[in-house]
Amino acid sequence: MFRLDKGATGFRGAKDDPLPETDLQAFRAAWYTGARLARGKPGELVRRTYPGSFHTATVHHRDGTQVVLCHAHLPLVAFAADQRQGCLDEFLDPPGWSHAFADLGFTVLAPALLNSPLSAADTSGLSRAEWVQIRAWRATGVGEALFNSWH
Repeated sequence: MFRLDKGATGFRGAKDDPLPETDLQAFRAAWYTGARLARGKPGELVRRTYPGSFHTATVHHRDGTQVVLCHAHLPLVAFAADQRQGCLDEFLDPPGWSHAFADLGFTVLAPALLNSPLSAADTSGLSRAEWVQIRAWRATGVGEALFNSWH
């Protein structure tokens, strides 16, 4: 069972300690390696802005553009068809070159997990403040809770 740890939604309570930050230098290194393995080029890296919970990066290759999502607080990576405002709900299978992220300590998430209901995950690590946001935004899926831009 996949565990959603504290900080998974990107929210914390006013009195809670700050959330950890994902190592963007490691993500950038994996992104460049992935682009090379895809025989493509790294595109743009967009750092998250609050209240978003993730950074995005693109890889341009002969088959098109791949969007890579990097969780801002946990070493999690996913792939999406598009980057847009709000929650992401169209997750893609990790490409063959996604091991570049795993090799540097990131967990690469598949659509089967991301599209699964929150009830299928271990949510005991989430804080009270995170549950307030989940309920307020009516999030029902794992990917929706992890990669969001609720505001």
